[in-house]
Amino acid sequence: MDTKTAHQTTIPEPRNSTEKEQNVEILEQAQTSNEELWIQQYDLLAGKSKEELDKINKKVVSKLDWRFLTTITAMLLMNYLDRINVSNARLAGFQRDAHMSDVEWSAGISLFYVGYIITQVPANVIIAKGNPRILLPCIMLGWSAVTICMTAITSPAGFMICRFLVGVTEGPFIPAVALMTSSWYTKQESPLRMAIWHAGNIVSNIISGFLAAGILEHMDNIANLHSWQWFFLIEGIVSILVAIAAFWGLPKWPDNTGEYFFTKEESQMAQYRMKVSAGGQVEDDQGGYWEGFMMAMRDPFTWLFAAIHFALILSQAFKDFFPSVVETLGFSKMETYLVQAPPYFIAYIVCLVVSWSSGRFGEACWHIVACMAACLAGAILMISTLNVGARYFGLILLCSGPFLGLNLQLSWETTVVPRPRTKRAALVAFANCVSSVSHWFSPYFFLTWQAPRYVMGGGLLILGCALSIGLVILTRWYAMKKNKAIEKEEERTGVINPWRFAT
Repeated sequence: MDTKTAHQTTIPEPRNSTEKEQNVEILEQAQTSNEELWIQQYDLLAGKSKEELDKINKKVVSKLDWRFLTTITAMLLMNYLDRINVSNARLAGFQRDAHMSDVEWSAGISLFYVGYIITQVPANVIIAKGNPRILLPCIMLGWSAVTICMTAITSPAGFMICRFLVGVTEGPFIPAVALMTSSWYTKQESPLRMAIWHAGNIVSNIISGFLAAGILEHMDNIANLHSWQWFFLIEGIVSILVAIAAFWGLPKWPDNTGEYFFTKEESQMAQYRMKVSAGGQVEDDQGGYWEGFMMAMRDPFTWLFAAIHFALILSQAFKDFFPSVVETLGFSKMETYLVQAPPYFIAYIVCLVVSWSSGRFGEACWHIVACMAACLAGAILMISTLNVGARYFGLILLCSGPFLGLNLQLSWETTVVPRPRTKRAALVAFANCVSSVSHWFSPYFFLTWQAPRYVMGGGLLILGCALSIGLVILTRWYAMKKNKAIEKEEERTGVINPWRFAT
């Protein structure tokens, strides 16, 4: 989306590299002049010195980090725990006790994503125009209640119904959190912050292994309940407590969050800093629900990022079967629960470091390519050798790649399409929706008879990695093409446009 400037600046067409550098300086000066004009629209900020503005900005970021970011990270942690809890419950006999075949089990895993898909786009567009402070905790209460109900499952049909309902209630959540993060943090801040909450996906796998070791190994037959029933019950109760706390931890949107979260001065700073980050576009939404969706559908970036998201999710198809893959290494059941943690812990550290680097240097494409190349190597190791050390190293590479790639992709797509909010909401939800289609068929690539190599599953991961690498390079090329078109228009008209598409 091209950004209109607040005033016009003319520059001559560059004839050599020296003049090109001078024009870059003029472009930066034009952006600074625009900022000076934009800040006049905020009466509590106008006239303040740079030092005073920086101090207010630090207060805004600090409140967002300690209150908003902490809250959504806790919520996402429970979200991911709820999504993957069935994997470890399976090792504790859940599939056997519910009388499920491998095909019925995989069907239940797939049905989660049917429910997950159908709610994402409409719910995220509604949240974009609604009150996320109320809607997100209510969504969380919904999936928590269904998780508790899973303790009563005794048949394949019950498993399929519950997983479908969990998908329905969880579907809107991650797109909404990505939307909120992009509405509160600048394009430089967004990659690291998204990594912190998105790493809940990674941390949940660490915690899940320890929870499984503690609950599934020591609580069987307590109060006449199987250990997997305690697993669902405890997670559901904790999730409800987090949802209740979230009513006090979440803001609304920068243009309408009240003084319960920010002072009036800080509220204006929150709006101003996002306007600067978006090159002059305000966060205030435009049009109705349908208009934002259609704007997203007409933008080629939507389809490119949807394809990238699909490939990235394909490359992490192993996550629902990770405990089963680790089990093939030959450890005892307790050791199998515990050795799941180190690969995800390493992935967590890598995720934070690489995401910081992406935001610091304003680059997404090659960071994603490097991550997916590592994941591809891990998939090859998984299917090509039975050496325990080599396979375990391959699992570390598997965990470090696609989760990080997905985080960077989310930050990239919300930076490329900053405004209006409903368009961004539709893009994020649609991309997530398209990617979830892979879950309809990927569970059938990890059936138990394939153990220990899981060659079909590994082949699927390799395909996802290769597609991811090709698609992000294609998207970078398209963004650079759009930027060259902006530069040519500047040369033709002499009007500076400070907006550039992120690469």
